[in-house]
Amino acid sequence: MSIAELFIRLLLSFVFLFVFTRLMGRKEISQMTFFNFVSAIALGTLGASLAIDSSISVRNGIIALAGWSIFTILMGYWDLKSKSFRSLVEGTPRVVVRKGEVLEGELKKLRLDIDALNVLLRKKNVFSIQDVDYAIMETDGTLSVMKKEGKQAVTKSDRLNPSLTTSHVIPIPTALIEDGKINDKNIEALPVDEQWLKQQLTTKGIHSISDVFYAEIQKDGTLHVDRYDDTVH
Repeated sequence: MSIAELFIRLLLSFVFLFVFTRLMGRKEISQMTFFNFVSAIALGTLGASLAIDSSISVRNGIIALAGWSIFTILMGYWDLKSKSFRSLVEGTPRVVVRKGEVLEGELKKLRLDIDALNVLLRKKNVFSIQDVDYAIMETDGTLSVMKKEGKQAVTKSDRLNPSLTTSHVIPIPTALIEDGKINDKNIEALPVDEQWLKQQLTTKGIHSISDVFYAEIQKDGTLHVDRYDDTVH
């Protein structure tokens, strides 16, 4: 392979990788889920092969990059349309600490040991598991932590409204509707039912669950609703 051909291959590899990555969206680099991880490795490998492997023609290299990019875009489309498909491909968030208690079964499913969990907690400025109300392992491998109320940093709002530190009905904000469908698993785990949910939606002028993109019950028992049509109030 001549220097000129190598330079052309490098340039084409960079240009097509850049273009296809932009087409696939920011999620490809902002959230490293299982599928995004596999997709990124495959794209990098295909791009490198196009750049330096003279046994692969430029045409075939570009076709391979384009084909994989189209496949990734289609997977992203199905991911948006189907919660069950999204859960299958990306997994679901897992609670690993609840009320200061480590859920060992969840750690085993995640292949996570207690030392690794403590490292992740320390990165969130939590140095004792007993200070944790909830810790959730997200699908991108990051840990979200909610400290117990007595351990949370005091805000200006807390100082003005000390009554807000009383116990809440709901332990953690929880999704009740996603993509126009009721999350039955979350409903069953909380002191609410489908009838209550429909009544709350009715008071907000919503008469069909399919009109709701996302609904989340807050710690104080109120319901936050995001409709599909954001122009409707």
